[in-house]
Amino acid sequence: QVQLVESGGGLVQAGGSLRLSCAASGSIVSINNMGWYRQAPGKQRERVALITSGGSTNYADSVKGRFTISRDSAKRTVYLQMNSLKPEDTAVYYCNALVVVARTWENRDFWGQGTQVTVSS
Repeated sequence: QVQLVESGGGLVQAGGSLRLSCAASGSIVSINNMGWYRQAPGKQRERVALITSGGSTNYADSVKGRFTISRDSAKRTVYLQMNSLKPEDTAVYYCNALVVVARTWENRDFWGQGTQVTVSS
């Protein structure tokens, strides 16, 4: 199977920075889109940033200019650099990857376990 393991969450003051990482492992042929989502208490999960296998990126309006998504394809890892953090960025952040799975060669969606980001005012 495929596993996504996130790291880098934590508690930071408003205006501070954090860097999230998500490493994929397992029965992987290739990885297409990778992205970061977040879910705050009482709210729906929303997409924060997306990066394609070709390196094209897309951001939610709320994080444009503050967050940067990148990937290291050789390491099968996606990163989210978060700067100028605001209290409203507080949420559980989830990594997502669209993976071509070995043996079946299916395109399947996988999710990480989530990492808490808390921004204090």
